Amino acid sequence: MTLTPADADKVLKDNFAPWVLDLGLTVEETGDRHAVLRLPWSGALARDGGGLSGQALMAAADTATVIAISAARGGYGPMTTVQQSTSFQRPVTGTDVLIEVRVTKLGKRMAFADITMTPDGAQEPAATASTVYALLG
Repeated sequence: MTLTPADADKVLKDNFAPWVLDLGLTVEETGDRHAVLRLPWSGALARDGGGLSGQALMAAADTATVIAISAARGGYGPMTTVQQSTSFQRPVTGTDVLIEVRVTKLGKRMAFADITMTPDGAQEPAATASTVYALLG
């Protein structure tokens, strides 16, 4: 059973710290081994010069990975980030970012995922990431 976007939005609301919820992430799509979340543009997340901060993108990628793993597992369970590597390729200014996560391996104790962060309407990503999670329950 795959989580619906509405189920995944509830996972967000029920399991994340208030500062993560303040990012305004919404679940656009879920599937057997993937999820797409939207990070809405906010000047509050911009750094000096007007570009979206890398910290906001990294937090969005980390959060979206939890949703994708939950979708792959058929529901939320305790997990924790073991590793995240992010590469920034171009700045994001004045537009939402779509965070697309693909779970590349789902084991009993570990999960691996690749993340692409693309400004809404763009063809090329602004950043990519890879994550490793420990599945705790």
